[in-house]
Amino acid sequence: MASPANSSFLRFSSLLIASFAVVQIAMAGDPDILTDFLVPPNVTKVDGNFFTFTGMRDLITSPAPTTFKSLKATVGEFPALNGQSVAYAVLQYPNGTANPPHIHPRAAELLFLVDGTLQVGFVDTTNKLFTQTLQVGDMFIFPKGLVHFQYNPEERIFATAISSFGSANPGLESLPTTLFSTGIDDNILAKAFKTDVTTIQKLKAGLAPPKA
Repeated sequence: MASPANSSFLRFSSLLIASFAVVQIAMAGDPDILTDFLVPPNVTKVDGNFFTFTGMRDLITSPAPTTFKSLKATVGEFPALNGQSVAYAVLQYPNGTANPPHIHPRAAELLFLVDGTLQVGFVDTTNKLFTQTLQVGDMFIFPKGLVHFQYNPEERIFATAISSFGSANPGLESLPTTLFSTGIDDNILAKAFKTDVTTIQKLKAGLAPPKA
């Protein structure tokens, strides 16, 4: 049985195609290429399959997730995007979940809300916070390289959004993971956050993956 997110994705597919075209024209940021497209060295046959991405079929066949989930179509998942200055992600937010503060260092992000409600925002380089509560059909732009987030505040309603990027490889740096899960010395973090090492260790423990 299709989840609410799945049915909404199908219902708004035509609008997504239109938004993709806008991003391709207005937000392209990768270097221009000198051929029609780029083929990886390990690919020996180029036909329609090379230009087709099937990873989003999981939206139709899988049950709705219970935690925030992002399905990406970047150059890593879809090699035909290399040199084309576009990428996509489908973002699924069960009630009360968030996409934590993060950065895309190589691309702006144009988010289109398909279903539900989202609180979104970003912080500019003067430390000014820009926020908005989005309704179905709204779009929001996160400028390139700035810290931003999304949050589904609803207690019972699932939210789904589509994000377009002006790069085939926008990159992702999650601030909680980058700061607390990459081995930065506890003393450095304690000084940076004006707290103690014990508090930093508790934050790190909270971000550790569950034991099998």
